[in-house]
Amino acid sequence: MYAEEEESIYKLIPPGEAAARERLKYKSVYPPDIPPTYSTFCLKTTSMPGVANAPGDYQLPCGHHTNKGMTATLGLPSGMEKADPNRFTKKNTGTMKLPQKTKFDYMEATRKAPIPKKDDKPIMGLSSGKNFIAANAVETVLAEPKNARKEPKRYMDKKDYGKVPAYLTKHKDEIEEEYRIVKEMQEQEEELRQRRKYLIPEEERQQLIDALKKKWDVLHHDYQAIITKVTKVNPLGLKTMKENLEKEMEQIEKDIDKLNKKYIFVDSTQ
Repeated sequence: MYAEEEESIYKLIPPGEAAARERLKYKSVYPPDIPPTYSTFCLKTTSMPGVANAPGDYQLPCGHHTNKGMTATLGLPSGMEKADPNRFTKKNTGTMKLPQKTKFDYMEATRKAPIPKKDDKPIMGLSSGKNFIAANAVETVLAEPKNARKEPKRYMDKKDYGKVPAYLTKHKDEIEEEYRIVKEMQEQEEELRQRRKYLIPEEERQQLIDALKKKWDVLHHDYQAIITKVTKVNPLGLKTMKENLEKEMEQIEKDIDKLNKKYIFVDSTQ
């Protein structure tokens, strides 16, 4: 026995009708008007090779050619299925008319020779005086063997064997001509270089020596004046001037020693 239901205040209010829950429809995340992938429809007027929208783009690239045909739909557009009342089938419009009957004639040029009749007798007594055995033997003897070995070429029998080819002689002459031109250019440069070297005259040599001695006297006078100051004060600047004067005087002495030689040549190229 089931236990009796207990009384409750909530049961005094009649329950209401449950609202029918609508079933959610499936909706794709992709747009409904996306061009089909790898489609083969309506490609005759486009530049696509065989399929369209292979990468699966949402929008096809626009161009001069369209991928939509005039009637590329599932059926004709609305209102196009109505029949035209003025275009009905008329009498003798669907019957095919045959051409007029004529007599068939064979073309004489395309006819073959007739076959012999059963009463026709073949020509008898024909014979040939050719000796086929002897003819075959002669043809076999005179025929060139198929796999005959060809003799190798004897290059020693050629007319120009052992001779220097003409193209080698030509190249040799061209190389010798280039060497000759280069040698002439070097000789001209050496001659020009020798012309730029000359012997200093005795008068000019003596003038250079006198000028160097005068310069040495001036530097020596300045040097003596600086020595007196350096010994008393000994500043850093005077010491540097003293060292520079010593180097200049030493270089002038070396130049005078070179000019005291008997023959002095000058190279103007340097």
